[in-house]
Amino acid sequence: MTAVSKAPTHPLIASDRIEGTLVRRPNGDKIGKIKRLMIDKPSGTVAYAVMSFGGLFGLGDNYYEIPWSLLKYNQSLDAYESDIPDEQLAKTFLPHG
Repeated sequence: MTAVSKAPTHPLIASDRIEGTLVRRPNGDKIGKIKRLMIDKPSGTVAYAVMSFGGLFGLGDNYYEIPWSLLKYNQSLDAYESDIPDEQLAKTFLPHG
């Protein structure tokens, strides 16, 4: 019997594959979706993700700048994970227009 090997994992991902990825709480509840990434030109590092939050079927969404350091990819959720409470999103993070 031949052993089946998993495809190698890579530490890099294209930004267009991140756009549209869900952001969930550790318990799996949906917070929003990543709309786009903002990259610092001089360093080349991701500064923050613009996340859509609220709305229904893409209408009335608000956009918030979430520091990239507050998001962690959770493979079992197939989503980025954060424990940012809704109240903190509404009060702390600036809407992105």
